[in-house]
Amino acid sequence: MILKRIREMLTTIPGRKCIAVLFAMLMFPGAALAAQTLIYSDHEPLGGMRTRFINDVFFPAIEKESRGRLKVEAHWGGELSDGYTALAMAGKGDKADMAVVVPEYAAKALPLQQIFKSFPVGPAGEKQVAFFRRVYADIPDFSAELKKENVVNVFIATGYPLAFFSTTALNNPEGLKGGTWRSASFWHQGFLKNVGAKAVTMPWGDETYKALQSGSLDGLMLNVDSGYALNAQRFAPDVLVSRDLWLGHVYLLVMNKNTWDNLSRDDRAAIQRAADVAYQSLGSVMDKSFTTQVADLEKSGATVRILHSEDVAQWKAATRYQEIQSEWVKELEKNGLTEAGRVMNQVSSILDEMVSPTP
Repeated sequence: MILKRIREMLTTIPGRKCIAVLFAMLMFPGAALAAQTLIYSDHEPLGGMRTRFINDVFFPAIEKESRGRLKVEAHWGGELSDGYTALAMAGKGDKADMAVVVPEYAAKALPLQQIFKSFPVGPAGEKQVAFFRRVYADIPDFSAELKKENVVNVFIATGYPLAFFSTTALNNPEGLKGGTWRSASFWHQGFLKNVGAKAVTMPWGDETYKALQSGSLDGLMLNVDSGYALNAQRFAPDVLVSRDLWLGHVYLLVMNKNTWDNLSRDDRAAIQRAADVAYQSLGSVMDKSFTTQVADLEKSGATVRILHSEDVAQWKAATRYQEIQSEWVKELEKNGLTEAGRVMNQVSSILDEMVSPTP
């Protein structure tokens, strides 16, 4: 194994440098096989489920599967980059070898990967993990987008279901009609308009809370974990949620392509095995965390309603999401992205196979 790794290293080094490196290896074998440290950047602080899982499960698995040849030095809370510049930074590879990328924050570079949030209903937990793994394995257009940015995806972390945090009692999605709701996603803004609500955008902070308190804003449409982390129930204590309400949020843990290509075959395989190990428990960890969040919201005084399957079906129909998707595809194809319709159909087909609403 050691001789094989040395042979792989030497094939990448030309001419006289190869002789010098070989001499160094013979004289100082420990140095030749020293661990390689990979620098990782994350825009979120270490503390939430996703960041903890990556730090406590995936990174140790990399070190274990590589038998200590690879170690990860993680930087959290935007120390090296914020979420909007993470993709460009990872592509350059000067500050970090790896970074977590949110496709929604890099819409111009990753237009096709905006598709995921265009569905109102989808799988959760293990099925959600399986969905994204299959999509990235079966549809090469997504990896091609990343390749253009000089990165390779090595792990996929996913988000939690959608929730509605309301200032007044909300029994089902029909209650959204006539209200004013804040949403950051252009897809969700389209959903809100189609169900008869007014969609607005505004930055997080005092402006949002004041709008909820004054009544100019009726509620928030966002992932349940964001509402939980922001204590949104203080101002919008009526919460409507379901594991089947799809958010389609994905976090891509990417590696600089040059860094990836320069790893030995053994080390690339070790990272892939580490991802497989992490995927085995990711779904169940998410399910447990979702249950904990709902319980904590109730303990804090929120009224949490879990949607029935018929309410989920009603929401899906009312959003008329396929009309919005069709308009989006036409716009992208008009601008030269001719594969948009095909990729949308492929993703839709995979999602349809994996959706099974919870009673």
